[in-house]
Amino acid sequence: MIETNLIEANVSVKSVTNDETLLDILRKASKKIAPVWPLENFVAVNPYLGLTHKKFENAALDLAYAGGIQMTLPTSFYLKKMKAGELKHEHIAAALEKKKQFVDVDEFLTTLKSMDHEEQEQCRVLTFADVASRVTNRDWSRFSTARISNWAASYFDSGQAIWNTSNQEQGIFAAWKEDAKVDLTPEVTGLKNFRKAIQALPDDPLEAAQVALLKLGIPKDGIDIYLHSLLIHFGGWSAYAARLDWDSELYGGTDGNLIEFLALLLCWEACLLDCIGLSKVERDWKEACKILSNATVQKESNQQLTQKLILQEAFELATQRIIINKFQGVRAASVQTNSEKKAQAIFCIDVRSEVFRRNLELVDNSIETLGFAGFFAFPIKYVPIGNDGGEAQCPVLLKTGPTILEEMPDKNTHQLVLNKRLLYRQVHQVWKSFKSGAVTCFSFVSPIGLSYLPKLITDSFSITRPVPHPDQVGIKSKYIKMKRASLNTANHDHEDVGIALEHQIQMGKNALKAMSLSDDLAKYVLIVGHGSSMVNNPHATGYDCGACGGHTGEANARVAAAVLNSAAVRAGLQKENIFIPTNTVFLACLHDTTTDEITIFNEYNIPSDQIEELENLKESLKRAGQGARTERLIRLTTSVKSNADKSILMRSKDWSQTRPEWGLAGCAAFIVAPRARTQGIDFEGRAFLHSYDWKKDRDFSVLELIMTAPMVVTSWISLQYYGSTVDNRIYGSGNKTLHNVTAGIGVLEGFSGDLRVGLPWQAVHDGEKYQHEPVKLNVIIEAPIEAMNAVLEKHKPVRDLCDNGWLHLLAMDGEGKVSHRYEGDLNWQKMDSASHEFF
Repeated sequence: MIETNLIEANVSVKSVTNDETLLDILRKASKKIAPVWPLENFVAVNPYLGLTHKKFENAALDLAYAGGIQMTLPTSFYLKKMKAGELKHEHIAAALEKKKQFVDVDEFLTTLKSMDHEEQEQCRVLTFADVASRVTNRDWSRFSTARISNWAASYFDSGQAIWNTSNQEQGIFAAWKEDAKVDLTPEVTGLKNFRKAIQALPDDPLEAAQVALLKLGIPKDGIDIYLHSLLIHFGGWSAYAARLDWDSELYGGTDGNLIEFLALLLCWEACLLDCIGLSKVERDWKEACKILSNATVQKESNQQLTQKLILQEAFELATQRIIINKFQGVRAASVQTNSEKKAQAIFCIDVRSEVFRRNLELVDNSIETLGFAGFFAFPIKYVPIGNDGGEAQCPVLLKTGPTILEEMPDKNTHQLVLNKRLLYRQVHQVWKSFKSGAVTCFSFVSPIGLSYLPKLITDSFSITRPVPHPDQVGIKSKYIKMKRASLNTANHDHEDVGIALEHQIQMGKNALKAMSLSDDLAKYVLIVGHGSSMVNNPHATGYDCGACGGHTGEANARVAAAVLNSAAVRAGLQKENIFIPTNTVFLACLHDTTTDEITIFNEYNIPSDQIEELENLKESLKRAGQGARTERLIRLTTSVKSNADKSILMRSKDWSQTRPEWGLAGCAAFIVAPRARTQGIDFEGRAFLHSYDWKKDRDFSVLELIMTAPMVVTSWISLQYYGSTVDNRIYGSGNKTLHNVTAGIGVLEGFSGDLRVGLPWQAVHDGEKYQHEPVKLNVIIEAPIEAMNAVLEKHKPVRDLCDNGWLHLLAMDGEGKVSHRYEGDLNWQKMDSASHEFF
C-alpha cells in the first residue's frame, strides 16, 4: 500500500502537467478499472464501472482504442436477427433518429452490408511489449503477462500455495521489486541485465513510475490513454487490486493498491525497453508514442463501430418492445384478503425466482409471492460454527452490520459439533498436505489412490456428490437442521456479536416497510433466500445470491425470521404501528436454484396443531419445484428426459457438467411494482421482480433505496453478462474446461496468462446460440415521475447510469401500462396510448 505521505497532495514527485501530479494521473487511470471479487464470493460487477460518467457510445470508442475491446456483437448477429424478423426497419429507424444519424434505413443497410465482409483492422494503443513483439517476432507481450501474472498469483495468494515465495507483508511494488531482482527468467529468455535495470529503479513506487515514463518517452497528452491501455492489458490482476482498494475505501481507508500495481507495470515496460536495446524497436516505439497524441482522431474514425452501436441500439429497442407488450392487455390480478391467503412467500428478486414464483402461484393461488433483495434488509456478517471469521452477507455496495454467530440449540450439542468440525478441518489439512507434498504425493497416487476407485465411479455417474456442500462440511446431517442464528449480544474473539433488542426492532421495521409488508400478513410468511448446489465449478458462488455478497441467502433468512418471530420485537413494532398477528410465523427458507428445491430451516417454530397446514404448504412448494424444473430443463437441453426431476438433480452432481444451470443468463428487465401488475405474465426467467407499492411509501425513502441499491446491483449483473457476451476475451473468463484455479482467488485459462474476470463462455452460450443476448437492463418502475426525478437529482452515479445509456428507465402508470421512457436530463417521453409505441 502506498504510504500516507505519498497519497497526500504534497508528494515529492514532479508534476506531469500544470494541473495534475503523477499521483493524480495514476489514480485517474486506476479508477477506470472495475473491481473483481475472489471466487469465495464471486459477485457480479459492472465491468465498465469506471466509465459510466461517459455516454455508452463514447465509452465504447474509448475502450476500442485503448484495448481493442468490443462493445457489440459482430454485424452478422444483427443481420441474422433481421432475417428472423426479430429486428425490424422501424427499430433501426428509431435508433438512427435517437443517435441523430439522419440517414435513410435502406441507405444505412446498404452501406452496412457492403462493409460486412470487410473486417476493419482495429486501431488501438500499443504497449512497448506489443511493439517489441511485432519487430522481433518474439512474443514479449505474452512473456510479460506470464511473468507478472506468475508473480501476482504468489503475492495475492489466499492459501492455495503450500510454499509462498513473495513477502505479502510488503507493499505491492516493494514485494515485486524484491522478487524481480532475483528472478533469472527474463535474462535466461534474452533480456540481458534485466535484474540490474530493476535494481536501478527508485524504491518509491511514484518516483519509479516517473522514471519509467521518462524512459518510455510517453507524450503528456498521451499518458492517460497509455496507462488505461496498460491496465487493460493486465486487466485481471488490475481488477483484483482494484477490489482491494474498493474494500479499503468502503470502510474508510485509502486506495493505493492499483496505483502501485500500475507503477509496477510501467517499470516492467521501461526495463524491457532498456534490455531489448534494438534501434528498430526504439524507432517503432517512438512512432507508436506519436499516435497516442492523436487518440481523439483515431477513436472518432471508427465508422464500423459506430454502425454496430446503432444496430445494438435498434436490437435493444426491439427487446424493449417485447417486454412492454407483455403488459398490454393484461388486467391486474385481484389482491386477496388476509383470510384468503394460505401464505406469503418473499423471494429474492433474482430472475430464477421469477420461474419458481410463477409456478408456485399456478399450483396454489392462495399463496402470494413477493420480491425483495435477497439479504432482506439484514446486512449482517455471519460466522458459521467453527469458522474463525465471518463473511459479509449483504451487497458489496454496503457496509456490513452486526456480526451473528451460528449455534446449536444447547451448549453441549454446540460444543460437540464445534469439536467435530474443527477435527475434520485439521485432518483435512493434514491430508491435503500429504496429497500435495513433494515426496508424499507419489505414495498417495500409487497405493492409496486405488481406494478412490469406487468413489470415482459413483461420482462419474452422478450417484454421489464429488465434494460435500460447503455448509455441510464436518457436520452430520442430523445436526444440520438444528443450526440456528444467535441474536444474543456478547463479545466473541474481541468482537461484539448479536443484535440488541432496540436494533432488532429497527431492523424489523425497516425490512417490513421496505417489503410493503407492514400490514395484512398471512399466517405463514416464507422468507426465501437462494443459493446453488453444483460441483467442480470455480465460479459456483457467482450462482449464489449477489445481494448476500456472493453467499447463499440462508443466513439472512434465518436472522430475519428469528427477529420477526421474537415476541419482544413484535411488542416493540406495535409502538411503531406495525402489528404482526400472534398466529403469524416467519419461516426461514432456501431456494436451491440448481434443483428448484425449497428447504425450510425453522420448522421448530410451528405449533404442533399446525403441522398439517405446514405439510400442505410443503406439498405446494414441491409441486412448484417440479413445474420449474420441467420448464428449466427445456432450456438446458434439447433432449428432455421424461423424468425432469432426476435429470436436473443429476446435473447438479455431475462434475463434468459445464452448464448445471443457466444462472442469470437472459436477464433483461427489472420491474418495480406490486405483484398484481406482473402476476400471470411469463417473463421466461428474464426479469428481476421487486415488490413495491408507492402509495405506502409516503416520503419515497423506499423508492430511493430501490433506485440506489437493487437497481444499481441488477444493472451490474446485466452489464457483467453483457460484457462477458460481447467480448469474452477481455470481460469474460474463456473456456470453462480449461480453467485452473490460481492463488485461491481466480482462474487462469490454461496454465498461464492473466487472471480471468467475468463469466465463462459456457455461461452465456450453449454451443449453438447465445443464451444471453446482450441488452442493457430495462428498469420499469411504478411510481410518480417527479419522485423518480428527485432520486436522480440527488444521486449523480445513479443519474449517470440513466442519462448516459447504461440502462433504460421506464415508468408504469396506475393501470399497469408502461407510459413513459426516460430520455435523459430529467426529461421523459410519453408513450402514445393509441399505438403503444415510442417510435
